[in-house]
Amino acid sequence: MSVVLKPDVADHPSVISTHSSSSSQKVKNEESKDLAFVDVPAKPASAYLTVCVLCLFVAFGGFVFGWDTGTISGFVNQSDFLRRFGQLRSDGTYGMSNARTGLVVSIFNIGCAIGGIVLSKLGDMYGRRIGLMCVTLVYVVGIVIQISSTDKWYQYFIGRIVSGLGVGGIAVLSPMLISETSPKHLRGTLVSCYQLMITAGIFLGYCTNYGTKKHSDAVQWRVPLGLCFVWAAFMVAGMAMVPESPRYLVEVNKIEEAKRSLARSNKVSMEDPSIQAEIDRIQAGVEIERMAGTASWGELFSTKTKVFQRLIMGIMVQSLQQLTGINYFFYYGTTIFKSVGMEDSYQTSIVLGVVNFASTFVAIYVVDKFGRRKCLLWGAAAMAVCMVIFASIGVTKLWPNGDDQPASKSAGNIMIVFTCFYIFSFATTWAPIAYVIVAETFPLRIKSKAMAIATAANWIWGFLIGFFTPFITTAIKFYYGYVFMGSLIFSFFYIFFFVPETKGLTLEEVEEMWQEGVLPWKSTEWVPASRRVVQ
Repeated sequence: MSVVLKPDVADHPSVISTHSSSSSQKVKNEESKDLAFVDVPAKPASAYLTVCVLCLFVAFGGFVFGWDTGTISGFVNQSDFLRRFGQLRSDGTYGMSNARTGLVVSIFNIGCAIGGIVLSKLGDMYGRRIGLMCVTLVYVVGIVIQISSTDKWYQYFIGRIVSGLGVGGIAVLSPMLISETSPKHLRGTLVSCYQLMITAGIFLGYCTNYGTKKHSDAVQWRVPLGLCFVWAAFMVAGMAMVPESPRYLVEVNKIEEAKRSLARSNKVSMEDPSIQAEIDRIQAGVEIERMAGTASWGELFSTKTKVFQRLIMGIMVQSLQQLTGINYFFYYGTTIFKSVGMEDSYQTSIVLGVVNFASTFVAIYVVDKFGRRKCLLWGAAAMAVCMVIFASIGVTKLWPNGDDQPASKSAGNIMIVFTCFYIFSFATTWAPIAYVIVAETFPLRIKSKAMAIATAANWIWGFLIGFFTPFITTAIKFYYGYVFMGSLIFSFFYIFFFVPETKGLTLEEVEEMWQEGVLPWKSTEWVPASRRVVQ
């Protein structure tokens, strides 16, 4: 008996229901069979230039998130910021307590978690474009509250929560609009551009902090915050040029507008046969969803359909991404490298930002070249090695004459080098792929709810790490690195035993693989039934 592989079938949504019936399954199979012969003809790469540019406008939402991450690490070390929002110490200097520092830095993540679950619904109610404009407005309100703060730290704190609400909504709606607007064979690359923009925001945030640190007044932190209005205006202007999601337009029965959106994205005529083919595909997928009905929150806990198992996996992958320790460096990079004796820790942060940004270009290539599992395994192993070296040098070599004496510059330089290796390993693997895994795992009709919970886990862990890091580093200093090393070792084994490979599979094939109970470490060899012919 031999197995012959058939060409891949067309990509279309997967459906799952806790109440299965032979009739609905028959309809689903018939739809799948029909769609297998419908595809958009291949075009030269130049034909997709327009959609690539438009998707970059949408991906700019990631820049807004990255900008906050890059700037806040500098704010908590700037003299004017500390004088306004800190406390006068006995030695006459100003500083912030560990609790206040942790809250100011990390509360943003709680706002993001709430915004991602609540405000992202605006995209279903009013469309992805209008939804993005609305959450951007919420973000602007948060910036206004922060920038108008004079000496009340809790006002700044509230502003961070509000801006987090907006960024949480952006973090859901931006990748969603990109994935629903871009051609399917460019989807992975274009969605990865969202992560690229995050790293660009972090890098330029570091650069701006470096440029304003020479000032001694509110320019230090109000200029970076003021630039947020420019980014918000850019987002809104971009939304005016970006076509609405054709999928959303089909869902609200605006078929002609959906055709116009597809034609504009692909730079072809509305009468082009490929446009009607794509509209037919979307309509069929929407109809299947409608027949299956609205998914309930209770379905998330169904073990029979294996949704619950996937939910746990999604939560774990998102949580472990934070537990790699990446935000230990991004949130407190300036503080960390000041402690290792760097004369200008802001410059060091810029170097890390460059490494992070440049490495993301590599990630866009490797995610589809080597597969999800391999990249996550390699990334966890490489980061664990870098973290143990970083921590060991910090513990044993950084202060040879005691931690009350000047730090060893050579030891500090070695720590920076391995931090760069660590960030390269993260940016090329876990940074984008954790989101890709979650996006490809859940059936479409329950995906929004499941992804909201999984992503919320990421934000919550971001809050916990951001809040507790000042306390932990005060108590155990660079021994903290061993905590993340242990987490990375656990991550390696978790990925190996529990996360299957989804590279090259349609959503329906991913569903089929889960229902067949394929062991994750054998998933790379698994062949979908639609591509098997028994001879």
